[in-house]
Amino acid sequence: MKLLKPALIVILVTSFVGTATLLGTYFYIKTDLPNVDVLKDVRLQTPMRIFTQDGKLISQYGVKRRIPLTLEQIPEQLKQAVIATEDSRFYDHPGIDPIGMMRALVNLVVTGEKGQGGSTLTMQMARDFFLTREKKYIRKIREIILAWHMEQLLSKQEILELYLNKVELGHRAFGFGAAAQVYYGKSLNELTLAQIATIAGLPQAPSALNPISSPERSMVRRRIVLLRMLDEEYITQAQFEQAVNEPVTAKKYGAEINLDAPYLADIIYSEMIGLYGKDKAETGGYQIYSTASSDLQAAAQQAVRRNLHDYDERHGYHGVVKQLWASNETDDQNGQLLESANSELNNPAPWPEEQMLSYLQDVKTFESMHPAIVVKVNEQDIIIFNRQGKYSIIDWDGLDWARPFINDAKQGQDPKIASDIVQAGALILIRQREDDLHWQLAQYPQASGAFVALDPKNGAAQAVVGGYSFYQSQFNRATQAKRQVGSNIKPFIYSAALENGYTLASLINDAPITQWQSGSGNAWRPENSPAEYDGPIRMRVALTKSKNVVSVRLLRAVGLDNVAEHLTRFGFSKDDIPLDETLSLGSGSHTPLEVATAMAVIANGGFLIRPHFIQRIENEMGEVLWKANPVNACNPCVAESQINHVNADPDDLEARLAAEFGVAQQVDEPVKNILSAPRVISAENAFLVAEMMRSAVQINGAWDNRGTGWRAAMLMDRRSDIAGKTGTTNDVRDTWFSGFTPDLVATAWVGFDDNNRRLGRTTQNQNLVNKNPTKFNYIGNALIGSESGAHAAQPAWIRFMQHALAGKPEHLLPMPTDLLTVRIDKGTGKLTNRTDKTSMFEYFTQGTEPQSFVAEAEIIDSADQGEQSKKQIEDIF
Repeated sequence: MKLLKPALIVILVTSFVGTATLLGTYFYIKTDLPNVDVLKDVRLQTPMRIFTQDGKLISQYGVKRRIPLTLEQIPEQLKQAVIATEDSRFYDHPGIDPIGMMRALVNLVVTGEKGQGGSTLTMQMARDFFLTREKKYIRKIREIILAWHMEQLLSKQEILELYLNKVELGHRAFGFGAAAQVYYGKSLNELTLAQIATIAGLPQAPSALNPISSPERSMVRRRIVLLRMLDEEYITQAQFEQAVNEPVTAKKYGAEINLDAPYLADIIYSEMIGLYGKDKAETGGYQIYSTASSDLQAAAQQAVRRNLHDYDERHGYHGVVKQLWASNETDDQNGQLLESANSELNNPAPWPEEQMLSYLQDVKTFESMHPAIVVKVNEQDIIIFNRQGKYSIIDWDGLDWARPFINDAKQGQDPKIASDIVQAGALILIRQREDDLHWQLAQYPQASGAFVALDPKNGAAQAVVGGYSFYQSQFNRATQAKRQVGSNIKPFIYSAALENGYTLASLINDAPITQWQSGSGNAWRPENSPAEYDGPIRMRVALTKSKNVVSVRLLRAVGLDNVAEHLTRFGFSKDDIPLDETLSLGSGSHTPLEVATAMAVIANGGFLIRPHFIQRIENEMGEVLWKANPVNACNPCVAESQINHVNADPDDLEARLAAEFGVAQQVDEPVKNILSAPRVISAENAFLVAEMMRSAVQINGAWDNRGTGWRAAMLMDRRSDIAGKTGTTNDVRDTWFSGFTPDLVATAWVGFDDNNRRLGRTTQNQNLVNKNPTKFNYIGNALIGSESGAHAAQPAWIRFMQHALAGKPEHLLPMPTDLLTVRIDKGTGKLTNRTDKTSMFEYFTQGTEPQSFVAEAEIIDSADQGEQSKKQIEDIF
C-alpha cells in the first residue's frame, strides 16, 4: 500500500501533465493548421485532354498525369492491395492507428531512427494535401491532428477515393488511374493482379520502387504487397504464386493517344490558354471536344503526307542519310559472314547486329519514317536491317522512283539497277506505302503543305493539317502562313462582276494585255497559263479555264475599289488586299483557313460563317461547361419559339428545315436559338459562282474545254455536286486547290517555307510510267511538266474528298427562285433555238437573260468536236 499510493500519484500527475501537454500543443498549433473543410470540394490538378468530336484522344497537356476515378470505377483488388499494404485497420481506427503508432515508437527507441511513421491512409492524405514530407516531430503532430479532423469531416469511402486519386506514384503519375496508363498503357480494370500489386507498392517510395527505374526493387516490393494481401485473405495461395512469379512488364507509356493530331490540338490548346490562363487550363481537368471527327482528321493528315511524298519523289532522291561504311568493306574482326539470330538471311555487314541495332535506336525520325541500314545490294532489290532487329527486302517497286535530285526543276537519269541508288552501308529512311503496306525507300519532303476542311453551314472545322509533321515544325501553315493565293482569288472577282451586271454568258475578250506603267517605265503584260488566247469567250468558260487576262479585264470593268470592297465580304482582311491590278491574279496573301472560310460563302449560298474548332468543354466528371453556338448559314434561322408548332417527329422537322432553309439540321435535342450568319452575297450570286466552279472541275465535252481542276471529277466518280478552283502563283511558289460540296469545303496548299524557292518542274520517269501507263500523269508521283495547283495541291484535296464523300449521295443546293434557265448559243451567249452541241442551258438572274437570238452566220457547228478525245479520256478511267 505504501508503494501503491505514490505510484497512483505518479500516474495521475503524468496523465495530467501528458494531457495538458497534448491540449496545449493542440491549441498552440491549431491556429496554424489549414482548414480541412476544403477537402469537401477539393479539385485535383488534372491535365487538359483534347478529343475529336467522336471521343478519340488527340492530345494531353499538363505536367501532372491524372485520370480521376470514382470509387466505384476502381477495381476491388486494387483497394484491397492498398489497404492491406498501407493501412490494414483503415476501417477500424479514427484516422490515427494506436498500434501503428506504438510500433513506430518502439522502432524509434530500438534503432534511434525515424524509420517508420505509423501513418494511416488518412494521415498520408493530410501530409500530401497540407504538409511536407520532412521527418520532424511537429510535422507528425500536425499530421495526427489534421487526420483526426478529416475523419470527422469525411467518410472512409471519401477519404479512400481522394487517396487513390491523389497519391504520387512516380513518372509524373498522380493517382492509380494515371499510374496504370503510365506504366502499362491500360486502364485500371485491365491490369493483372501482379500489375496491381506493383503499383499498389509505389506510395512508400515512388522514385525508388517503380518498375521502370528499379525493376528489381519493384519485384521485392510487389512480393511484400502480395504477401500482405495473402495474410488478409484477399487472395489465395494459388493467386499469390502466379502473381509473384510473373515478369516485370512495365514500360513508360505516353498519354493514351488514339489519334495524333497535334496541329489541331495546338489550336485548341492556344484557345484554352486564352480563355483560362496557362495554369488553370493545364490543371483544371478540362476535357475539350473538337469539331473534327477522327475519321476526317486522319484522312486529311494521310492525304497531305502522301501528297508531299509524291511531290518530293517525282523531283528525285536527295541521297542517303549517311554512309556508315564503304560498300566493299569486310569484317576485319572475324573475316566471315555473321549468322543472323532472327532471320534465314545472312548478315554480310561488317557491323555486328548489336552495333547496327544500337545505332538505329539513336536515329530520330518523325511520322511514318523509319531508319534502316542497307546491308546488301542486289541487281534490283536491297536487303535492309531495321530498328526492330529484322531483315527485310525492298524490291524494285520500292526503289524505282529514286532518280537523282539535281535541283527543283531538273532530275537525273532514271535508275536501272539498285546500285544506281544506294550502296551497302548506307543509312536510309523507309516507309510503308499506304496502298499495300510494302516498304519503300523514302525521304523527308522538303516542300510543305497545309489543309483545312470546314462545314460550310456553321464553320465547324472538320480537319486541320499545318504541315508534314508537327514534331519537325510547329509552325501551323493552315492558320498562320499568309501566302499568295493565285487563281484561287478568281471566283471572288467573278462574284464581283456578277454584282455589277455580268452574267455567265457575258463575252469577255481573251486577248493579250499590255499596260504601260509610267512609274516604273516598264510594261505590265499579264499572261494566261498556258499562254493561249481564245478571243471572246463566255464568263463561265473563262473561269473554267482560269484565264488570267479575263480576270484583269473584269477587275477593270468593275473597278479596283469595288472589287476590293467585295472581297472583304468573304472575310478577307482589307489590309491583305493589294490595291492594284495584280489583285485579279491573286497577288494577295491569305492563310488556307481564310481561303476556306471565303469559299464556304459560295458553298452555303452566301453566308459568312466563322470557323471554330471547339464543340464543347467538359470538366473531369463529364459535366458540360460550355457548348459552341455558332452562327449558321440560314436566313431566317429557327428559334425555339418558331418550332413549337412543328410536328415533333425528328424526320419531319429535319425535312421542314431542309425545305425552308436549305440546311438539314439533325435534331437530337430541343432546338435552341440558332444564330444566323450574316448574308454577304445573294443566294443567286453564290449559286452562279458555284456553277462556274463546277465547270472548272469537269471535262465539259471536249478535251480543249476541260477545267483546270478536271481531275477532281474524273477521279471522284463524276459527282455533279463538287466545285473547285486551282491556284498557281507566278513562278510557281504557291499552289492551291479549293473546292466544296454544299456540306464540306476544303482548301489544300503546297509550297516551300522559303517562299523564294519555286516548286519547279519534273521530267518523265519512265519507271513510273511503266507501272501504270493508263493513269500516268493524272495524280501522284508520275506527274510531269511544271508544277501547278492541279499537280501539287489538288491530289491532296482529291484523296481527302474521295474518303469524305464515299457512300454519300450527291447534294445540290436548290436553285434560288429568282434564277431561271434559258437555252443559249455556246459561241455567242445569245438565245438559240438549236438543240445540238452548239447550245446549252444557262442560268440567269431574272431580267439579265439575253434578249436577242444568235444569227446563223454566228453559229460554230461543233457537233462532232471533242467526241473522240472525250472517248479517249473516258477509256483511261
